[in-house]
Amino acid sequence: MAKIIDGKAISAEIRGEIKEAAAKFFEENGYRPGLAVVIVGEDPASQVYVRNKKKACDEVGFYSEVYELPESTTQEELNALIDKLNGDSKIHGILCQLPLPKHLDEKEVILRIDPSKDVDAFHPVNVGNIMIGEYSFLPCTPAGVMELLYRSGIEISGKECVVVGRSNIVGKPQAMLLLHANGTVTICHSRTKDLSEVCRRADILVAAIGKADFFTADMVKEGAVVIDVGMNRRADGKLTGDVDFASVEPKASYITPVPGGVGPMTITMLMKNTLTSAINHNK
Repeated sequence: MAKIIDGKAISAEIRGEIKEAAAKFFEENGYRPGLAVVIVGEDPASQVYVRNKKKACDEVGFYSEVYELPESTTQEELNALIDKLNGDSKIHGILCQLPLPKHLDEKEVILRIDPSKDVDAFHPVNVGNIMIGEYSFLPCTPAGVMELLYRSGIEISGKECVVVGRSNIVGKPQAMLLLHANGTVTICHSRTKDLSEVCRRADILVAAIGKADFFTADMVKEGAVVIDVGMNRRADGKLTGDVDFASVEPKASYITPVPGGVGPMTITMLMKNTLTSAINHNK
């Protein structure tokens, strides 16, 4: 039976640390770390994420602003708002909720955000810094995965790590972070031959492809650490990950559940990035 990695508990522990550090920052500087969240349109899932980010800011003692823009917002209007936030000394982190409506250029928005306020770590400057291991910010989900591993006492150095998924948001940066921690890393994707065989080599398996219950027991090595980044909804409405938890859990040494594993860590790491940005700007 695997040990369950409790993302809720670890997230709560880190938020407590951030709250303490934010209070100290306010005491020393007279202002709070500030996060601005921009949402365009009325995508229900995005609105939930934005509410949760505002709630997290309140919980850890940050200043926050939320800009809810109509679907009809033009690229020029969005760019002007980003420029304004780039120049606002109260704001240390800028997050534009993706996806944007189809008529807006996401790449242009990412490039517009000041890299020193890019708390999602999507700007090419920050992506490059991650590649060479000299970063201020990390993408929130991969950073959350690393915290789960560290705080669960899981050794990465020298381990065979397999990341399934090559997105810019999770797969690629996750592979780099494991590599920086001295893991031996293989990245798999839709064109990988003999995927099951590659997965069975993994001491640490990170599943991040967005396919419900795709990874089954026959794809997992006995005693592997299994990190499930997936968040999918079954036909009955229940949330499930990319890993078939029921079959894999008896075989793994550690496993993250869905919900309650990686998910709670993502916004927590956004708070950590915002605190880091405030400290850097204060210098």
